[in-house]
Amino acid sequence: MEMAGEDPELEALRQKRMAQLQVAREQEEAMMAEKADAEAEKKAVLRKLLTVEAKERLGRLKLAYPDVASAIENQLVMLYQSGRLPGVIDDETLKRLLAQVQPRKREITITRK
Repeated sequence: MEMAGEDPELEALRQKRMAQLQVAREQEEAMMAEKADAEAEKKAVLRKLLTVEAKERLGRLKLAYPDVASAIENQLVMLYQSGRLPGVIDDETLKRLLAQVQPRKREITITRK
């Protein structure tokens, strides 16, 4: 007979936990949708902003250095949205931006005696 007293409590706990899981799942889905929208917007801006050669260079860079490419993409989108870009970014301009972003490599020479 005591088990009958625990059943409603157990069921209430289960319902509460299921509600928490449902809320967490809905929040995660909303975040994923927001992230997908932001990514689509970024791609649309980059498609408008870059020439074919610059897109190809950025694509190759993304394969080799995804973090650097992402930083460049974010920087370009931010500059575009703030209105500080003069127009379409060509390959030479992208090269200059990459040179500014990439850290300077130190030259190490070894002299033998």
